[in-house]
Amino acid sequence: MIEEWRQAYNDSYTNDRYSEYQRRLSERAGMEIPFRLAETPVFVPPSLRDEMVAASLDFFRQLSTPQALERSKQAVPPELDVPGCTDWPTFAVVDFAIVRAAGGRLEPKLIELQAFPTLYAFQVVQSEELSRLCPEPGRLGWFFSGLGDTSYKKVVGDAILGGVPPENVILLDIDPPHQKTAVDFAFTEQFWGVRALDPSQIEKRGRELWYDRDGVRTRILRIYNRLIFDELEASGQRLPFDLREPLDVSWAGHPNWYYRWSKFVLPMLKHPAVPEAVFLSDLPVPPMDLSQWVLKPLYSFAGSGVKVDVTREDFAAVTEERRSQTLLMRKVDYAPAIATADGSFSKVEVRMMFVWRFGKPFPVISLARLSQGKMMGVNYNKDRTWVGSSGCLWPR
Repeated sequence: MIEEWRQAYNDSYTNDRYSEYQRRLSERAGMEIPFRLAETPVFVPPSLRDEMVAASLDFFRQLSTPQALERSKQAVPPELDVPGCTDWPTFAVVDFAIVRAAGGRLEPKLIELQAFPTLYAFQVVQSEELSRLCPEPGRLGWFFSGLGDTSYKKVVGDAILGGVPPENVILLDIDPPHQKTAVDFAFTEQFWGVRALDPSQIEKRGRELWYDRDGVRTRILRIYNRLIFDELEASGQRLPFDLREPLDVSWAGHPNWYYRWSKFVLPMLKHPAVPEAVFLSDLPVPPMDLSQWVLKPLYSFAGSGVKVDVTREDFAAVTEERRSQTLLMRKVDYAPAIATADGSFSKVEVRMMFVWRFGKPFPVISLARLSQGKMMGVNYNKDRTWVGSSGCLWPR
């Protein structure tokens, strides 16, 4: 069935239809899309989809024991420990490489997980527009858990708003208009009325935070947190308030969860979909087969600092204080799983997206990234086609 969808899509593909897809997305967002859009959706077999959901839920189960939750607190740098951490994350995502197992079956391998929000708004629109490129769009779905467009927006909106009026909720990031995720911020405001703010636009009054909304000073009661401290530090910008002080706000994505469920937890997970991972601090000498490992700083974002072709010099260059914050992880061999209309093959990484409802992880949607390079990042796919941002579709 999936092969039939792929063949039908490739047979009907034209560059003009792809350009029209790009135009529609930009028009709906009210801005240019600041990252590359892949020329194709990913047609996912339902069995593979369900395998990724089940694996993700098993990871969360392992990470939710009292012992694991307590251990995860060690991941939060003391200087970035924000008070009032919630019992559970509001959002979590799991990234899987799609690989080919013995016998040719496609299967998922964990690359990373993060208790941090991603493109929950943009992905709805991208998936819808990708389906319109297909010969029979009405026969395709992209939501999990029996959701549709309206119910998805209700579930995710409830997670973001937490019962607070939209005007009292802000999306926090550095210089939002110039972030690559600005398109998601635009759709977040369209769907849920939540505006993106730079920290400099916020005023602190005692324990309260305020901002200007259409000329009216408005109290901030909840923060949809998209701020990454690595980026804040690199920018040289300073917050106009200290997040370590008690503030009268709630969090849609408490900052501590960015650290608590991250690469930090990979060595403790036990599952067939999890490659071996170990902290450098637990390795007095590099493994003999170092070429089969990837070096990953714990708190890098968007692939920064990751080394795919690790050398003994790379291993030795990690300082003693950084060794407990650096992982070696077994290489994963992405399968050239997507046959494209131009005769090439693309690799794919799928991100499974969850929100917490009633104290439990609830799968809502997924996104995909296509590559023909060593990694998924832009730097590894320059001047290539059939790569970039995409979405997952499957037969209804």
